[in-house]
Amino acid sequence: MDDSDGIRVLVVDDHAVVRSGLAAFLLAYDDLELAGEASSGEEAIRRCRQVQPDVVLMDLVMPGMDGAAATRAIRAQFPKVQVIALTSFPEQEMVQAALQAGAIGYLLKNIAAEELAGAIRAAHAGRPTLAPEATRALIQASTQPPRLGHDLTAREREVLALMIEGLNNTAIAERLVVSRSTIKFHVSSILSKLGASSRTEAVALAVQHDLVP
Repeated sequence: MDDSDGIRVLVVDDHAVVRSGLAAFLLAYDDLELAGEASSGEEAIRRCRQVQPDVVLMDLVMPGMDGAAATRAIRAQFPKVQVIALTSFPEQEMVQAALQAGAIGYLLKNIAAEELAGAIRAAHAGRPTLAPEATRALIQASTQPPRLGHDLTAREREVLALMIEGLNNTAIAERLVVSRSTIKFHVSSILSKLGASSRTEAVALAVQHDLVP
């Protein structure tokens, strides 16, 4: 990149007002320039291919492909492009999802303009920037015990969902087209992982902790 060129920024947000505000913000800095805009995760990937930005400001909550999925795809296809998650949500799960997807920064939309400009420059240089709330969320995640049911397999969650429907082992086996002994094994494993002494208690815990969709 030529020294006279600015850092090319792609703005991704499903709200036109937010995109306009960010586009206006970029105009205030000589070393930053608007490479393009996108209103969805799918469009962000297409625009990356078209405009080849240096940095993407990525909203996380969007209809269709969310920001974390779009970030993962962009980082896989365009490894030189850095992504900063710019969102209103400091929740632990969202912070972890964005960073695991390859985002180099996680900032909240109430950030000051100078701080956002600094974060874009840092991202372009390969340096991460995290909002204090995001840092707190990561610290909490590392010190909290794992969420109940975190170790349930996909099949065990299927069985648990059918237990919540009130099906017995025979009916679950028929629904999933497996043997009754297989279901008995899964139920035993579910009870063990949830620390439940009975099917009724396992179902109650599953509902209370929202363990199945």
